[in-house]
Amino acid sequence: MSIAAASCWFSALSSRGGAASSNSTSNRLRCASCRPHSFSKASEDPNYNPMRGKARKSDRKSVIENEADIQKFRRSPRGEYPASNAGGRSTQNTTGRSQATSFKSFGVQKKENKGHMVDSVEQQVETGNLPDADFLSAVVKVYCTHTAPDYSLPWQKQRQYTSTGSAFMIGEGKLLTNAHCVEHDTQVKVKRRGDDTKYVAKVLARGVECDLALLTVESKEFWEGAEPLHLGNLPNLQNGVTVVGYPLGGETISVSKGVVSRIEVTSYAHGSSELLGIQIDAAINPGNSGGPAFNEQGECIGVAFQVYRSDDVENIGYVIPTTVVSHFLQDYERNGKYTGFPCLGVLLQKLENRALRACLNVPSNEGVLVRKVEPTAPASHVLKEGDVIVSFDNVRVGCEGTVPFRSTERIAFRYLISQKFTGDEAELGIIRGGQLMKVQVVLNPRVHLVPYHIEGDQPSYFIIAGLVFTSLSEPLIDEECADSIGLKLLAKARYSMPKFKGEQIVILSQVLANEENIGYEEMSNEQVLKLNGTWIRNIHHMAHLVDTCKEKYLIFEFEENFLVVLERESALAASASILKSSGIPFERSPDLMEPYLDSVGQNEAVDHREFGESPVSNSEFGYDGLLWA
Repeated sequence: MSIAAASCWFSALSSRGGAASSNSTSNRLRCASCRPHSFSKASEDPNYNPMRGKARKSDRKSVIENEADIQKFRRSPRGEYPASNAGGRSTQNTTGRSQATSFKSFGVQKKENKGHMVDSVEQQVETGNLPDADFLSAVVKVYCTHTAPDYSLPWQKQRQYTSTGSAFMIGEGKLLTNAHCVEHDTQVKVKRRGDDTKYVAKVLARGVECDLALLTVESKEFWEGAEPLHLGNLPNLQNGVTVVGYPLGGETISVSKGVVSRIEVTSYAHGSSELLGIQIDAAINPGNSGGPAFNEQGECIGVAFQVYRSDDVENIGYVIPTTVVSHFLQDYERNGKYTGFPCLGVLLQKLENRALRACLNVPSNEGVLVRKVEPTAPASHVLKEGDVIVSFDNVRVGCEGTVPFRSTERIAFRYLISQKFTGDEAELGIIRGGQLMKVQVVLNPRVHLVPYHIEGDQPSYFIIAGLVFTSLSEPLIDEECADSIGLKLLAKARYSMPKFKGEQIVILSQVLANEENIGYEEMSNEQVLKLNGTWIRNIHHMAHLVDTCKEKYLIFEFEENFLVVLERESALAASASILKSSGIPFERSPDLMEPYLDSVGQNEAVDHREFGESPVSNSEFGYDGLLWA
């Protein structure tokens, strides 16, 4: 699963002569969320330097805005103030950097923003004029206090901030909202319509890919007289739709009306994924995130979560359909937690060309060609490069990578994969060497070399003699300036795949100056490859190598063949005073205090990674003929 669009920071390598930029959906889709680090500098800025800013994977196919970003106004550890006004125009922070107008979120509103006006407010109407407004009482307002990790200073948290969003009752004492509404939550409170009491809520499950979260409230008083909403079926095109929530512009509930304009596999900004989405023309504004969308019969047909912003279009909003919602809820019921959406783990090429099909002995106008299989995917034991997938669970796959959808429509092949659950099997019909055969493939969630979200919401770190090591992640890339990360490291983050489960890119984040590290003080964001000749698999492995080392020196080998040598006993002795002078409580994160378990056999050496092995998604590759499943 992936999000399309070539990234800003790597446009020189991936545009392929402007092919990627020709995509009309690039640089505009935005998801409703509160993450300050979710989006980077806009390529639209005339003063923008592509080497100083990088678009997230979620930014590439379309600039999907997370609503909490637009409202969040917090001070970062460096004194910068990311801010954007209600109209979506960029403002200047204290360092003089402008924030991208394309990268903003609409669905969670910062509490201080009440009273500001935004685009399309005129579509909001008073609920008192609706003949059947009883179901609106199931919609509640969400108040969340967020405390995000500081990925550049991984031993501490950032300053907390607050935001508001929407949620609704779905029965069995549960509420449904967006994951970005309660991301990095410290405290969550909810308030019912017409009530003046806020009740503390607990997050039961958070689905990052599908941008959904499940809440519960223990107070019985909160649920008195509650009528949960009923989930309906997928709507048809041109069906009427009503979005309900607590958006910017007032304190009471508000509704926006429109019609269903499109249903297709859509980029999810918060989850950096592609799942089924409903496009509507009703206004979705900050605070609408997590609110339900109703059909004309009063049935809930989805959850509002993101918008598309551009000077060329107006009122394009997106709703998570009930098929995705049901998958999330069933996953939670099956496993007691959210396990994620599975993937096939293959890079596919379309087979529209007749000569290409003839060369592969494909007799009809169908199938997609397997160009690469992820080493960590179970499919790597079944599929080979050169196989042609012609069916998925007996559903024929077209040469454009689409399958039949409803009566007269077609949809991306990966839609069928997203209907499966973690650990499920699928039967693939493939043509290999001109022979048609059936194979069984287990489907699991994708393993990312550079994760888009950190499990447990706290990054791992390890400090030795003032050298601060951490693992590379998308939040860290977003938080740092792109030029400080470096083009080659960014390319690895974007294009390389893990060769085994648990592999990480370990970097030297910074050096806390001390006489033990003289000569190394200026190093920052450099990848470390080896320690005393042993390839480093992940940051836990590196900490284990340091702990078990008996040699006189610790020799770290970095990219570009740069060496850092420390006298082991002296370095260990100096670490305590360095930590104390820097106000750092521990030399390592809590997860690295656990015993290291080797997930890779001793005979499996980790080879040096070369960037550009394979694209992560079709638009990042700059060519629409490749599909990521």
